[in-house]
Amino acid sequence: MTLLRIEGVIAGYGGGDVLQGVDIELEPGAIGCIVGPNGAGKSTVLRAVSGLLRPRKGRIHLEGDEITGRHPAEILDLGIAQVPQSNGLFPNITVRENVLMGGYIRRGDKALLRRRYAEIAEMFAVVRERADEKGGNLSGGQRRIVEVARSLMLDPKLVLLDEPSLGLDPKALKLVFNTVETLREAGKTLLLVEQNVRFGLRLATDGIVMESGRVLLTGKADEVLNNPEMAALYFGGSVQEAQRGSLPTPTPAQAPAPASG
Repeated sequence: MTLLRIEGVIAGYGGGDVLQGVDIELEPGAIGCIVGPNGAGKSTVLRAVSGLLRPRKGRIHLEGDEITGRHPAEILDLGIAQVPQSNGLFPNITVRENVLMGGYIRRGDKALLRRRYAEIAEMFAVVRERADEKGGNLSGGQRRIVEVARSLMLDPKLVLLDEPSLGLDPKALKLVFNTVETLREAGKTLLLVEQNVRFGLRLATDGIVMESGRVLLTGKADEVLNNPEMAALYFGGSVQEAQRGSLPTPTPAQAPAPASG
């Protein structure tokens, strides 16, 4: 069964429609990456899925059940967690407390939260090793990892990740890349928005290209990256020129090189 289905969604702000009839499908275990120029509507898609923005038209389904326009807390309870674009940590509380905040709506079930926190600490070294440090003391990449870790406290079916590479240096990019790989290995389904086209599509299994509130192109991420239309739209040249700067899979000795999207 398709995990996420977005059908003909029209949505926007203040009476203006940013999304002009968006259709997206995502299978369980997939990592979908939405790319496109500024103003394309990428983050607006995530806001519509998480319930932060109510679509004017169209439908959104999670595992076949319609969730269109439901309250964000209800959507979170149903299994969709969103990691904000940046600066989502509370700087004056500890890493442990920041992560536990992700389970706030289950605060009455302390045994569940202890178990989930222990599982997450095993997945992410920064959570395990710096649990008692204040969130504000972490590097940019470490903060992003803790934000992702917090989103997992309710064991969501789908994680929405908004601009994971934003403002990060190459070392931090490597941390984020490896974090997404960890989620992939754990069988999580992700829908991410990324301005850094090469970085995002090398993370993903599925690529979605948007422009002016519409989906222009979808397909397997490597095929989308290799598409001549992508080369012309984003790299101003040939597919070979686009691929020349593409992000290598990181190894312990090699960090991914950032590229402008």
